[in-house]
Formats: sequence, structure tokens, C-alpha cells
Amino acid sequence: PANATPRTQLGNLYFDAERYDEAIRWYQQALQLDPTNADVSTDLGVSYYYRNQPDRALAQFRRSLEIDPKHTKTMLNEGIVLAFGKQDLDGAAEAWQRVVQLAPDSPEGKAARRALESMKAAHPNLGATTQGSSN
Repeated sequence: PANATPRTQLGNLYFDAERYDEAIRWYQQALQLDPTNADVSTDLGVSYYYRNQPDRALAQFRRSLEIDPKHTKTMLNEGIVLAFGKQDLDGAAEAWQRVVQLAPDSPEGKAARRALESMKAAHPNLGATTQGSSN
């Protein structure tokens, strides 16, 4: 009963089945037992986003980054929610640039670089934060 792992696994199963309400329930229970798991916290945030709750998703990502300030999966997803859920392209670019700076060769770093390049191509006149180097 005090093991977070089965709850996380159930959350992942429901998430993969796109049953986000159930995933949220299980992720919340897992975090009650293990509040320092940044991966589960981020998965909970993504689930909120898929339930059209971008503000709640961003709040959960802030908690994830309090647990692990260098959690690139969180930053990558933060950029996605900022770009698509909040239409905050400058904020998204900042999040993605942090990922690229922290882990340029990781899967998250590569995805963030692609997102930045796509954003720059689609919005060439976007603010100064997207005009910086994404190397």
C-alpha cells in the first residue's frame, strides 16, 4: 500500500490509452507516496494539459522543477504547453532554449532544437528571445 510504483504504472497505462482522468488519479496517488518523483510530477502535468488545463499543467511543471531544476523533460513539456496551450511563444522559446543549453544531445535537447527551428521558421519576426542561438 505504500509503494508508488504500481500507481505510476497504472497512471502510465491510462495515459497511453489516452484516459487522462484516470491517469491523473493514479499519478496523484503515486505523488502522495513519493512526492519527489519529477518524472511522475511531469507526467501529471502533461495529463492536465491533455485535459485542457494548461494553467494546472504549468503549475505542476513548476513543482517538477522544484524537485529537479534541471529536469529537461519538464522544460520541454513546459515549452509545449506555453506554445500551444497559452500561445506564449517567447516563454516557450525560453523553456526550449534552457533544454538545449542543459542537454543539447539528449532526446529532449534535440526535440527542443527542432521546436525552436520550427517556431523561428513559422514566426520569423518573433521577439528577441527566439532570435538567439539555439546551438
